[in-house]
Amino acid sequence: MSGGVGLSDAERYERGMVVRREVLSDAHVDRANESITEFTSDFQGFITRTAWGDIWSRPGLDRRSRSVAVLTAMIALGHHDEFEMHVRAARSNGLTVAEIKEVILQAGLYCGVPAANTAFKLAERVLRELGDVR
Repeated sequence: MSGGVGLSDAERYERGMVVRREVLSDAHVDRANESITEFTSDFQGFITRTAWGDIWSRPGLDRRSRSVAVLTAMIALGHHDEFEMHVRAARSNGLTVAEIKEVILQAGLYCGVPAANTAFKLAERVLRELGDVR
C-alpha cells in the first residue's frame, strides 16, 4: 500500500508514530510529544500522519535515500534545527560519516558554499556528540 491510501487517520497516525520513532529515536519523539500544546497539537498530528505515516512509509525509496533527500533539502532551505535532527536520523538510517560529508559537498555545489559551510559546522557538532568524529 502506497502512502496512507485506504487507511484511517488513526491508522496513519499509528504507522507514522512507529516510523518516526524508528527514524528519530524514542527519546526524540518522547521529548517532542512532551512539548505538544493545545495550540500545536493539530500540527503535530498532521506531521505524524502525513510526513511519517504517508511519505516516510512509502516503499519507493529506502530510508537511506530519504535521508539524503532530506539533508539536501534542509541545507538548501537553511532549516538548521531540522538539519541537525536529520543528521542523527541519517546515521540511524545507515548513512556513514563519509556519505554525510558527500551529501554536504554535493549540496554545496547546488545550494551554495555558505549553506554547505553551515551544514559542515552543524553536522560536525552532531557527529561529535554521537561519537562519530573527533
